[in-house]
Amino acid sequence: MRAKATPRPQPARARWMSILARATSGELEAAWERLEERPRYAVLRRPETGLVMVRGRAGGTGDPFNFGEMTVTRCAVRLADGTVGHCYAAGRDKRKAELAAVFDALMQSAGDARIEETVIAPLARRQVAERERVSRKAAATKVDFFTMVRGDNPG
Repeated sequence: MRAKATPRPQPARARWMSILARATSGELEAAWERLEERPRYAVLRRPETGLVMVRGRAGGTGDPFNFGEMTVTRCAVRLADGTVGHCYAAGRDKRKAELAAVFDALMQSAGDARIEETVIAPLARRQVAERERVSRKAAATKVDFFTMVRGDNPG
């Protein structure tokens, strides 16, 4: 009987899966190359591309509506110890989806602290820096509109 990975809180897994899905293919490939020991894995569901419906809400909080379709690539892998990793990532990059699924499985296995330090944390820092850069750029273009009251209006 194979050893099972200790269950982790879902918010933690959602965090790292989000970081992996937002990473670029080049970042994941570089992280893979930096691994001291690359794990053996079997592909359970080969990377495949499809469409998902994106939902929105009128005004952000109102009635839901179908906004449109988005291209997504998914993949599932199993490490030699039996840990299964998954990935759903925007776009058509099959290698990215496969590597993200492998890193998801590694994060669930016993060596997750090493992967957190060497893969997830650097990706998270880069993504936060990028969001801040975009926010600063957007803030620089902010225009404050105001209404002037003219004195000749009889109302």
